[in-house]
Amino acid sequence: MARSNEYRTGRHCVFALHVHLVFVTKYRRNVLSELAIRDLKDSFAKVCTDFEAQLIECDGEDDHVHLLINYPPKVALSKLVNSLKGVSSRRLRRNRPEVAGRYRQGVLWSPSYFAASCGGAPLDIIRKYVEEQRMH
Repeated sequence: MARSNEYRTGRHCVFALHVHLVFVTKYRRNVLSELAIRDLKDSFAKVCTDFEAQLIECDGEDDHVHLLINYPPKVALSKLVNSLKGVSSRRLRRNRPEVAGRYRQGVLWSPSYFAASCGGAPLDIIRKYVEEQRMH
């Protein structure tokens, strides 16, 4: 997986956008084994590649996963999340029947998710930098 502190370039921009995502299983059921989380990492990485994003890190517990993703500005985060959840659920159901039998009607993930921007300088440092621009 890629390093998280590098700048990436697009046709008209230079960027370093990182998001911390958390997906929780439906009803917080304990359905994710270590093998299932390993399979999820592969699915998440493939989806990220399709979106020209990079899965920096991924791990979890029995009822949730955490992802750190570097993504380009042209990607709508909600579309990335929908694809990550949909593709991972389908692939896990196909590849791990023992896990698929533990969640109902093919629904692995809760419809909600947590997302937080991360990386770079703390907000108070950036705010001060922006405030002082006129002084330079």
